[in-house]
Amino acid sequence: MEIPEEVIKKAEEKGINVTDLILMELSKKDPSEAIKIRLDLAKKYMAEAEEYLKKGDAVQASEKAYKVAEEVVKALSEKFNLQEYQQAVKEGRWYTYTLGESASILSEKLGDWVLEGWSNAYFLHVWGFYEGKLKVEYVSRYINPIKRMLEEAEKII
Repeated sequence: MEIPEEVIKKAEEKGINVTDLILMELSKKDPSEAIKIRLDLAKKYMAEAEEYLKKGDAVQASEKAYKVAEEVVKALSEKFNLQEYQQAVKEGRWYTYTLGESASILSEKLGDWVLEGWSNAYFLHVWGFYEGKLKVEYVSRYINPIKRMLEEAEKII
């Protein structure tokens, strides 16, 4: 069954992340499948970020890079069954602060690359996407730790 675009659009207007809801439900049945899908999404977002950089679109590159880190943190949080992941499942959504908390906990377990990637991604989310203040050359420098974050997560997942 296909979900009508109008339904998805209305849900997103109300702040409902349809992809997250579906992945959380999938996770209940098969956590490894949901984790793999999140990692695949992160790879897709990284490719899109790099394409936007080539086109000179710092705003969209920033947001796609943020989405990479967001999916990596969610995947790793789920893999290690962090309390923040359990809270997200219970509440039916992730909050930015719980993603930050998860990145901090994961950094203690796995290494500073998690927190460095998350911090750069959040910086790009705010200053590159929402504020639109960053030039392409700066965005590309901030993306490098996010790339590393994705590469390291692939080794673990």
